[in-house]
Amino acid sequence: MTLNQILYFQTVARHQHFRLAAAELSISQPSLSRSIAALEEELGIILFERKGRTVTLTKYGKLFLEHADRILDEVRLAQKHMKKLSGNAGHVDIGYVFPLAAHYIPHTVRRFLSTQKNKDVTFNFHQSHTGEMIHGLKNEKYDVIFGSYVEDEPDIQFVPILNQEMIIITPVGHPLSKKEQVSIHDLEHYPLIGYDRTSGLGRFTSRTYTSYTLHPNIICESPDENAIASLVAEDFGIALVADVAILDHFKLEKLHLSDVTLHHTVYLAYLRGHYQVPAVRNFISFIKKEGTSL
Repeated sequence: MTLNQILYFQTVARHQHFRLAAAELSISQPSLSRSIAALEEELGIILFERKGRTVTLTKYGKLFLEHADRILDEVRLAQKHMKKLSGNAGHVDIGYVFPLAAHYIPHTVRRFLSTQKNKDVTFNFHQSHTGEMIHGLKNEKYDVIFGSYVEDEPDIQFVPILNQEMIIITPVGHPLSKKEQVSIHDLEHYPLIGYDRTSGLGRFTSRTYTSYTLHPNIICESPDENAIASLVAEDFGIALVADVAILDHFKLEKLHLSDVTLHHTVYLAYLRGHYQVPAVRNFISFIKKEGTSL
């Protein structure tokens, strides 16, 4: 059974006449008759009663017409959807790490949508950690992601977009906040709230401790700045975190390191050489051009 046969059947059923149906379909009447006969043979059932020049649906033809109408409606809907995706009014699935949720992602997408050619693009927003997003990118759950760099991923293009300063956060009135200069080695002297070691920032801070021969007392690990800041504000410990907007919602001290300058880079990532609809291509181009200034 082919879509053409289903369309032919629907057209004959509507006209109840082979000649009129053939004229609408721009095929010969014998060709149409053969197609319907082949369909009836394949289904093992008679769809039309022939009455002179006209035909009427059998009981089973009426039942099959219900299926044919639904099938062709779905085909037309699919064609309309694909046509929409092939134009500027497409769709983008994005994934991003928690620190970008408060400002960067909503502000960036709104800027993108404010241009005339992109105003009809739709987005799905997914918040996760870098490891899961890399997996989702490969499985086409996401079109683009925003997170940490991951080594040994030759099929993924990473584009640096943001540098986040790493700072120390402490409870209000903590002894460390009273020092004129704060050293990275001060992290060894107090209980430390760390990032989840499997996250991008978890791997980054772990490499940092190793490079400066630090052995901090990490009492627990948390997935993001919101969770870490919540614990720090309640005096469970201090933390080395990326300076992101969410920190301003907590009662804590933000201390800049005086002896080293640490920055964590956030990347835009997408599959190399992978087909992208215009909306996705336009969004990637927009981020590359303007994303770092947003």
